[in-house]
Amino acid sequence: MDQVTEGMDVLHWFKSSYSGSGGGDCVEVAAGLHGVYVRDSKAAGGGPVLRVGRGEWAAFTALAAGGPGV
Repeated sequence: MDQVTEGMDVLHWFKSSYSGSGGGDCVEVAAGLHGVYVRDSKAAGGGPVLRVGRGEWAAFTALAAGGPGV
């Protein structure tokens, strides 16, 4: 996992459909050529962005969804 600071303006960010419009603790994700990018939706304009490998992201989402091994 890497913290990324450049090239974020070309990514298309998505917020969870479970997120309400009243704020709260939410993350946004964007798929890029070199991995999946994750950021805090409240700090979208200037907060840190993490880059996660595609394989690691797939394992994380499978685990979060209650997939094998849970």
